[in-house]
Amino acid sequence: MMSGAQLAVTEMRRATRHPVAHKVIGEHRTLGDVHFNIVNISAHGFMVEGQPSFARGERVTIRLPVIGRIEAHLIWLTEDRGGFQFERIIRLDDFMKMIDTIQPNPRLRASR
Repeated sequence: MMSGAQLAVTEMRRATRHPVAHKVIGEHRTLGDVHFNIVNISAHGFMVEGQPSFARGERVTIRLPVIGRIEAHLIWLTEDRGGFQFERIIRLDDFMKMIDTIQPNPRLRASR
C-alpha cells in the first residue's frame, strides 16, 4: 500500500515565487480549521511561516482570492516553515489576478 501524497503535478521548486503576507484558514480532515500565514506563493504551491501541526504528505484545503478553494499537500517541513504543493496548477491569468489582489504593492511583485 502506498503512503503519502499522490500528486497530480510534479514538484516545481524552481517556479517563480511571489512574496506575500496573506493569512488564510485551512481545512484539515482531522484538525479542523488551521491558521496559516502564507509568505510566498507560486502557481504550484506556497510556503507558510509558523509550525504546521501535521506531517509531510498531509492535505489541507485553503481558499484564495480569484482561485477559490484549492487543495495542497505538505511537501517539506522545518521548525518554523512548511512548503505546500497545490494538487493542481493554477492558470497563469488567474494566478496573476490573485497576486494583484493579495500583493497590492507592485514593487514586491515579480517582474512579468
